Amino acid sequence: MRLPRPGFRTWLLLLLLVLGGGLALLDQRDDAPSPAAPQGETGEPDYYLEDARLTRFDAQGRPHQRLTTPRLEHTPIDDVTRLTTPHAELRDREGRQWLADAQRGRLENGGNLLTLEGQAVLTAPAQRWRLETERLHYEADAGHAWSDTPARLSQPPQRMRGERFDAWIDDNRARLTDNVHGHHPPDPQEDPQP
Repeated sequence: MRLPRPGFRTWLLLLLLVLGGGLALLDQRDDAPSPAAPQGETGEPDYYLEDARLTRFDAQGRPHQRLTTPRLEHTPIDDVTRLTTPHAELRDREGRQWLADAQRGRLENGGNLLTLEGQAVLTAPAQRWRLETERLHYEADAGHAWSDTPARLSQPPQRMRGERFDAWIDDNRARLTDNVHGHHPPDPQEDPQP
């Protein structure tokens, strides 16, 4: 006994079922979050930029904060801009340059508060001093940089450590507090006391 050969309608129905199944699989794959826009507890970013340069201007129209980053993303739920390996160039009222780098960063409060995390470094090239800490905050409008994590401040050959650091860049002054230890070798050009 021989089975009847399937007709045109049967083949068409099988083809439609296979195509429908393939489209259903593609549709499910598109619902997965893309790596460019991850979702977390802060929600999905409303935008992200790659190779970004941001510049803030003071009340007189002078650039006083420049940020470069290979990637930034903004989340509207918390109004935070997250930065990957940011590099900041800061200028005080006198035009002196300060540099800051870290593994991660955040801009909050309309861009006024910059937080750098992960091997954060703040340098004043003209004064040859360098601050190293795990988390550094910088409030642009006040010109105030601070860290509540242990910090190391150095201006070769001097170096100091403390639990908290504050700097007011417009006033060119810094303060290290809580459990401060330092190394201050004598100046080799000074005459030794008899």
